[in-house]
Amino acid sequence: QLQLVESGGGLVQPGGSLTLSCALRLSYAGSGFTLDYYAVGWFRQAPGKEREGISCINTGDGSTYYSESVKGRFTISRDIAKKMVYLQMNGLKPEDTAVYYCAAPCSYSLSDETDYWGQGTQVTVSS
Repeated sequence: QLQLVESGGGLVQPGGSLTLSCALRLSYAGSGFTLDYYAVGWFRQAPGKEREGISCINTGDGSTYYSESVKGRFTISRDIAKKMVYLQMNGLKPEDTAVYYCAAPCSYSLSDETDYWGQGTQVTVSS
């Protein structure tokens, strides 16, 4: 079973930047796990709102997908050797305040119908 652990959330002023990290691990000791075969995404849920898919990366070929709400401001990337996926967030706005989740697998549609979720990390954008 795949485990995902997010980190890097916090409080930031409007216009600021944060980088979220997602570590991917197997829940049992094994030597065969590789990040090459997963599409990993970032989702978020603000208070009182539905969960929103915001980005997905195909870790095999590096192709990326973004929601319109974050396109041009957020960048998803991966480090296959470290089994890590990152979300660089620039130009943060108060409406970006949410709990951010890493999940796998994901698709270009950014649907939240997926199998594995991290525990989430809070991002608060406020002056």
